[in-house]
Amino acid sequence: MQPGFAETVRTFAKIGLLSFGGPAGQIATMHRILVDEKKWLDEERFLHALNFCMLLPGPEAQQLATYAGWLLHRVKGGLAAGILFVAPGFVVMMALAAFYVGFRDLTLVQGLFAGLKPAVLAVVVEACLRIGKRGLKRPSHRVVAVLSFLAIFLFGLPFPLIVAAAGLYGFASTKAEGQLAVVDSPPVGRSLPTILLWSILWLAPVGLALAWGQGAFGAVGLFFAKMAVVTFGGAYSVLAYVAQQAVEVHGWLTPPEMLDGLGLAETTPGPLILVNQFAGFLAGFRDPGPLNPWAGGVLAACLTVWVTFVPSFLWIFAGAPHVERMRGNARLAAALSAITAAVFGVILNLSLWFALHVAFAKVGDWGVGPINLPLPDPASAQPVAIVLGAAAMVALVRLKWGMVPVLAGSAAIGALLY
Repeated sequence: MQPGFAETVRTFAKIGLLSFGGPAGQIATMHRILVDEKKWLDEERFLHALNFCMLLPGPEAQQLATYAGWLLHRVKGGLAAGILFVAPGFVVMMALAAFYVGFRDLTLVQGLFAGLKPAVLAVVVEACLRIGKRGLKRPSHRVVAVLSFLAIFLFGLPFPLIVAAAGLYGFASTKAEGQLAVVDSPPVGRSLPTILLWSILWLAPVGLALAWGQGAFGAVGLFFAKMAVVTFGGAYSVLAYVAQQAVEVHGWLTPPEMLDGLGLAETTPGPLILVNQFAGFLAGFRDPGPLNPWAGGVLAACLTVWVTFVPSFLWIFAGAPHVERMRGNARLAAALSAITAAVFGVILNLSLWFALHVAFAKVGDWGVGPINLPLPDPASAQPVAIVLGAAAMVALVRLKWGMVPVLAGSAAIGALLY
């Protein structure tokens, strides 16, 4: 059944407001509404769209919403669905980032975030276990995961390089058993105007910020635009790289602040990658150039969201007409599997990096040659955070509690303790 455009807009607005629980929960919500309730898409069409989005960099749930909207009403449907999927979380995160900057010195707020951080760590570890169970089924996948972890943890190799190497290994190590099935696919040249238009829309604000050359805006736009093309495997796959670069290289925020931002993103609707918006807000607030700090924070946050999500429209609008060309290609499937294995190693690094900064107040560096290891100070151990993190881990993994109740409960305990 082909719905009217107004009904499509209302439905995707509802999906955007209900998009809690990370990619798995968001995809399940879309499936329930679009396939089971509305019957606008059948099971095969939905899963084929999902498989295509899993091959792309960026937030797969938002891309799936864009693809579904495109199937229903082409470009205007894709625009409406993709924007409405992000808009509620964008508004909430902007308000929370402003509140965080303005009121985090209050004792109650400090307590809330002190309780939230250990629960966020538990969420990251649970995601690591889930991805490992799903993506490390072969010995070669486990080898890729271990090498990826060592590459980023010991040697600090760039995340994009790790992803590219894993994808090339998977592609090259698999025989071309499947053939590219071309089903009513238009010539590739027809997508060139779409690619050009959306590339200009995506990168023009970055160019303007770099030309202006004041404040953190140019660096923010360039950094998160680069992240938009390497975020294979979902938000967790790139958080380690974003955290380390934003904290250690650019100095936009501290490790505890990055944990706070991740906690806020976990409790708001929309893609988890909206944690980038939090980092962008703090960067613009602290280095606003000639602007007021609040205006700088809002502008940098908007620029971050723009360069993070606009590429999703580029991938979908340019690639959807050709998506059938990917069906049955064994090498592409193998490349994606290898990337998933590498993502596990990167998330394991993220879990360890977060754990050290949650459990210890002071974490230094110890290095020999190209190796650089984080070294915690045992005297700075934080027993309350360790106990809260362990309790949150039990609640998530063993008791199967929902993510939002665990985060809310841990934050409430932190507030009571403070």
